[in-house]
Amino acid sequence: MPTPSSLAFFENLDLGEVTKEIIAEYIWIGGTGSDLRSKARTLSSSVTSPKDLPKWNYDGSSTGQASGSDSEVILYPQAIFRDPFRGGQNILVICDTYTPKGEPIQNNNRAKAARIFSSEEVASEEPWFGLEQEYTLLQKDINWPLGWPVGGFPAPQGPYYCGVGANKAWGRDIVNAHYKASLYAGVKISGINGEVMPGQWEFQVGPCVGIEAGDHLICARYILERMTEIADVVLSLDPKPIPTGEWNGAGCHVNFSTKSMRSAGGYKLIREAIEKLGLRHKEHIVSYGEGNEKRLTGKHETASMDKFSWGVADRGASVRVGRETEADGKGYFEDRRPSANMDPYLVTSMIAETTLLWQPAGLKSTN
Repeated sequence: MPTPSSLAFFENLDLGEVTKEIIAEYIWIGGTGSDLRSKARTLSSSVTSPKDLPKWNYDGSSTGQASGSDSEVILYPQAIFRDPFRGGQNILVICDTYTPKGEPIQNNNRAKAARIFSSEEVASEEPWFGLEQEYTLLQKDINWPLGWPVGGFPAPQGPYYCGVGANKAWGRDIVNAHYKASLYAGVKISGINGEVMPGQWEFQVGPCVGIEAGDHLICARYILERMTEIADVVLSLDPKPIPTGEWNGAGCHVNFSTKSMRSAGGYKLIREAIEKLGLRHKEHIVSYGEGNEKRLTGKHETASMDKFSWGVADRGASVRVGRETEADGKGYFEDRRPSANMDPYLVTSMIAETTLLWQPAGLKSTN
C-alpha cells in the first residue's frame, strides 16, 4: 500500500472525494506524423462530449509543426476516452490540429479523413476497419529488442509467434497491462498476440466504423507509450527495426469491408475494390508509412512494394482475402502494405476514397 512518502500515493489520490474538477489529457500527433504529444488541463466538472471541451493551443515550433515566428497551433477536441492512469472521471482527449484561422495544419490528416467519411457515398456503406498494430519493445539506451542478448541475436524465428515461455515471450507484462488499460479507456481493442520476431507484439483494434478507427488506434498507441514509459522500455513503430538478417518487419495491416461487401454477392465488390487499389498502388505506397521500403521487400511475409498483388490466404501478397470470405461469397479483405508507423487517418480514409469514391475509367468487370 503506497504511503504519503511515495509518489504513487499522490498519483492515486481520488479527486472525486474533494472536488468536482477533473483532469483532461489532450493528445495529438506531432510533427513526424507518428510521434504523440500530450498535456493536461483542469476542467471544472466531468464532460462526456468533445463538443463541450474547450479548444487549446501549444507551441508548434517545438513539435516541428510551426515556425518560431508564428508558433501557435490550436487543438480541437474530437474524441473522449476514460483515463486508465488517473482513473475516476478523468479523461483522455484525442485532438487534431489547426492554425489560429481554423485551417487544418499540414499533417492534420484527420480533418481530410472526416470529410471523406462523412460523405454520403462513404457513410451509407458503413465502412468497417480492423487494424493490426505490430510494434517492437526495445531495451532502453541500447535500442535493442527486449529479450535479445546485448550485441547478439536470439535463436532464429519460428517459436516466437504466439509463443509461451520465458525463452519465447518477452514483455508480456507490458502487453497485458496495455490490453486491460485500453479496455478500461473504452478503446475497441479486440486482441493481442506475440509476433514472429522475438520482442515484437501485436494488438488489434476494431471493428470500428469510419473515422473512429483512427481515434481508437491513436488512443491505444498513447496508452502503450505510457505503459512502456512506466516499464522503462522503448516502444518502436519502425517498420524494420532489425534491418539485416532473417527478421520480420512491423506493419499495421488494415482489414476493410463495406455493408455491400458484407452482404450476399459482396465478393464481386471486394474484387472490384482490390482492382482499384492495384491501379492506385503507387499513390497508396507513398502514404503507407515512413521507411516502409525497408519492410516491403517480398520477403518475411510481405509483397514487394514495386508490384501490386493479391491472393486468397496469401500472406506474401499486397492484399489478402480470407478463405472464409471466398467460400461465403462476402466479407472483407486485408491490405497488408501499411507500416507500423502509418497515420491511421490517412490510410483508412485513402482506402475508403479509392474503393468507394474513385471511379477509374475502364475498370474491368469481375463477372
